[in-house]
Amino acid sequence: MTPLPSWTRRALHLMGVAATLCAALPAVQAQDKPPLKILVGFAPGGSADVLARLIAEAIRDDFATIIVDNKPGAGGRIALNAVKAAKPDGQTVIVLPSGPMVLFPHVYKKLDYDAVKDFTPISQIARFQFGVVSGPATHVKTVAEMVAKAKSDPASASYGTPGAGTLPHFMGVMLEQSTGISLNHIPFQGGAPANNALLGGHIGYKFDVVSETAELHHNGKARIIAVTGPQRDPQVPEVPTLKESGVNMEATAWFAMYGPAGLKGEALSRLEKAMVRVVRDPALKDKLLKLGYEPIGSNGADLAAAQKTDLARWEKPIKATGVQLD
Repeated sequence: MTPLPSWTRRALHLMGVAATLCAALPAVQAQDKPPLKILVGFAPGGSADVLARLIAEAIRDDFATIIVDNKPGAGGRIALNAVKAAKPDGQTVIVLPSGPMVLFPHVYKKLDYDAVKDFTPISQIARFQFGVVSGPATHVKTVAEMVAKAKSDPASASYGTPGAGTLPHFMGVMLEQSTGISLNHIPFQGGAPANNALLGGHIGYKFDVVSETAELHHNGKARIIAVTGPQRDPQVPEVPTLKESGVNMEATAWFAMYGPAGLKGEALSRLEKAMVRVVRDPALKDKLLKLGYEPIGSNGADLAAAQKTDLARWEKPIKATGVQLD
């Protein structure tokens, strides 16, 4: 067999090297994009779950794979402790409302995490307000009717929330103090289970994010009788604020993304940049606005500052309620 010329052998060698490099390229690219698990401390179908899945879809190109993992219970604390125990490699984060980070430290006698030291702030996603919702069993259409019915029929005055110690829980406590009524709090593992109980007539009312009940309100299955923010919600513009309804109280909250303590460097930067980009992108902004959220898309430093401010702001009101949990 005639030996191949030296230039042919060199050409074949280079082609082989090039083929090897091309074959290895997808693996290198896959290594450049780590997987991501987004934990949610509430049941599927609730506002935190819906938001987490919107975020997962929006940032999917920044990661090899993304999984949304629901770990409901204890007002979000089960999922938070899972994040606390995770490696700070940028592959495990949580999307949650502000309550566990700014309310729980004042509510629980023995909280099993430090809201500041055990987590790394990544991004404040959006602000939102809550709705006071009456179920079909109450036939209540206004806050005034709710107050009157609670005074005449105390057995009807039960309300559901996504968990004990959450901001909706304190909505009920503050409403009691503002109106002189007595309400029976029933905690659930998220907004969706509370909706089921409301529609089934097992509870009379619900306090939760407006988006949780907007569809039920529009189709007549339940009624949002007031919203808790400083202005009406664009999802239900016909619904008055509590202050418009004669109740002197107001409250808003926010959703954010956190990772475990020690998250830094490229792993943190990847997450921060992705969140700032997608939340400020018109496509996701429009979806958030339609859900009644005010998009923010901050970096970790701005989230840390917001958390510090709200930790201080809620301390006095919560202590004034006298509510403290084990």
